Amino acid sequence: MSIVTPDGGLTTLGYALCGICAVILVIAAGFLHEKSAPEKKMSAKQLAFCAAAMALSFVTSFIKVFSLPYGGSVTLFSMLFICLIGYWYGIGTGIMTGLAYGILQFLQEPYVLSLFQVCCDYVLAFAGLGLAGAFMKSKNGLVKGYILGILVRGAFHTLGGYLYWMDYMPENFPQSLSALYPIIYNYSYILAEGIITVIVISLPPVAKALATVKKMATE
Repeated sequence: MSIVTPDGGLTTLGYALCGICAVILVIAAGFLHEKSAPEKKMSAKQLAFCAAAMALSFVTSFIKVFSLPYGGSVTLFSMLFICLIGYWYGIGTGIMTGLAYGILQFLQEPYVLSLFQVCCDYVLAFAGLGLAGAFMKSKNGLVKGYILGILVRGAFHTLGGYLYWMDYMPENFPQSLSALYPIIYNYSYILAEGIITVIVISLPPVAKALATVKKMATE
């Protein structure tokens, strides 16, 4: 039985397998966290926060300010929630949660050109958001980590763009900038959402609220 339809979508089997993989990756996040920090085993509460972050990211990804014609959109802070997991629990847990979320994104809007394209556009791109954990102990670590996470996400989308999506470049796109098309296309919506998010999370009331939630999540 095939998991991909002729037009690049998913069959029922494909959806089922991706859903199973997402659940497995969430569980794996707990084991990876325990292995990297055995003195701080991942609790049921931490797993619940990971699952809640994935759910919030998934729901807010449907709330789109605007969308681009070949994928990508500015959403209601959907990238932030995965970055928060990396910032709270470290890179390992953040990456595994991002991997699972990438599969959910694939289930939401699947399109298959090749296995590596799926990895670039879904799995690796969203796993990159978990790298926000690199600044978990830094001053203004959430802002720094968030910026790193979205830049890495954009890098994987751009790689997929160069390898698979150049044929979709609009005819009216400036030919002098054609070599930069995947970079401009992908970072246009990622940085737009990123700038809005950084401004919002830097507001004192929002920063204070996030600090309170972090304390709840990590104690």
